[in-house]
Amino acid sequence: MPSFDIVSKTDLAEVDNALAGIAREIGTRFDFKGSQCSVERAELLLTLMADDDLKLRQMQELLKVHLTRRKVDAGALDYKDPEKAAGNRLRQLVTIKQGIDAELARRLVKELKATKLKVQAAIQGDELRITGKKRDELQAAIATVRGLKIAQPLQFVNFRD
Repeated sequence: MPSFDIVSKTDLAEVDNALAGIAREIGTRFDFKGSQCSVERAELLLTLMADDDLKLRQMQELLKVHLTRRKVDAGALDYKDPEKAAGNRLRQLVTIKQGIDAELARRLVKELKATKLKVQAAIQGDELRITGKKRDELQAAIATVRGLKIAQPLQFVNFRD
């Protein structure tokens, strides 16, 4: 029986490469001269440190640009509110989304059932397995999920006939 999995994975090695590029650019750009701006990653949490609000927004833009260059979807980032840090600086935490949470998985299952396609959806941890009797119906399910315009990047993997 044909099946495929819907997953949401972010390549952390590419995120590290993008962060290295950001650090290089911060060191060479004129508008960042003399500032103490930095970006650090600990597991799935990025920490943006900036001197003021303008530099924080520029760092957010740099983050989006460098991730896009490394072919990582910027929609995988969840920005928290900026907070005050020591010495009139700003700190912003950014989480990297990995996996499909239960709420999104239930929404996807509900949307697929509403289309009346002859496919079954099963939630398996942080991924979703879709099975059906025909390839065409699985491809229609992929088109349906893509048409939902979900903010989190989704990948369709492990397609088996």
